[in-house]
Amino acid sequence: MRVLLIEDAPRLAEAVAEILRKGGYGVDVAHMGADGLDMAASGAYDVVLLDIMLPDMSGMDVLRELREAGRDRKS
Repeated sequence: MRVLLIEDAPRLAEAVAEILRKGGYGVDVAHMGADGLDMAASGAYDVVLLDIMLPDMSGMDVLRELREAGRDRKS
């Protein structure tokens, strides 16, 4: 299972990513909303863990854009 973690706090992001990796998940990390949005839009991820308060855009905006693009659930 591929997980995208969008979290702007590097230490927290790496800690969560490490826990997920030890659990057998493939994890990629984005620290900015726009980067995470681009990565999530690729469709390569089964799950997106999304911080709500990101420095460049809100996590809710990222979610809204993904849903508008049709990425609200796996086909």
